[in-house]
Amino acid sequence: MAKIVGGLTTSHIPAIGLAMAGGLENTPYWKRFFDGYEPAKEWLVKVDPDIVILVYNDHGLNFFLDNIPTFAIGCADQYENADEGWGLQATATFTGDAEFSWHLAESLIRQDFDMTTCQEMLVDHGFIVPMGLMWRHLPEWPVKTIPLAINTLQHPLPSASRCLALGRALRVAIESYPEDAKVVIFGTGGMSHQLQGERAGHIDVDFDLKCMEKIVDDPEWMAGLSNSKIIEIAGSEGIEIIMWLVMRGALNDNVKVVHKHYHVPVSNTGSGLLVLENSA
Repeated sequence: MAKIVGGLTTSHIPAIGLAMAGGLENTPYWKRFFDGYEPAKEWLVKVDPDIVILVYNDHGLNFFLDNIPTFAIGCADQYENADEGWGLQATATFTGDAEFSWHLAESLIRQDFDMTTCQEMLVDHGFIVPMGLMWRHLPEWPVKTIPLAINTLQHPLPSASRCLALGRALRVAIESYPEDAKVVIFGTGGMSHQLQGERAGHIDVDFDLKCMEKIVDDPEWMAGLSNSKIIEIAGSEGIEIIMWLVMRGALNDNVKVVHKHYHVPVSNTGSGLLVLENSA
């Protein structure tokens, strides 16, 4: 059967993509940030996953403000990259796994999650930046990918508790797939940041660090926060951290922290990286 070997969290800030495209990794502004990802890359080599399920939010390529599904899953055999306005270079096509995606969608719907299924799907910086952080040094993408898009833009948004529950349902779906496959879940977005209004540039380091601690052994604490409370503390775009809970819910109750890295600021954002390995 399919097996979840672990998960990781990462920011998906478009400025990271521009830095990678410009070869700026060793400049003073960026070096510490990128150095923090080396252990994550090493872990991925060790666990050698077949499939990445990447939890992110679409930024207008597939869904605009007049039509955003709460939860959408890619059910295609390939995904093209397109830039939604940041000037990011196009990447190689991502290989999907439509058969596995349809299995996940059907299982999630049976578990009362009303998924939007996308047989065509473009992926933007929310998807390509995390992939690039892990594998841009390779000549081609070494894994199949499944995009899982969460609405964090147009209110009403799914709650943190609902995202944790989605992750737990995703675990059931993955582990019921009869074919052998090693799966890693990426929970992307965040951490605290606000991009507009009077609080533009807002970052709460204490909250970020607490979330990185609690998501490991007490995700219910995060799931108990209302969306309005998260936005109050972490900023309007800080709500993206609910996507981390999808990843955490998909893992076992007991996980091993392989690596932890926090860097601030990255383009007016708190950036967190966690690598979690499933324990028995």
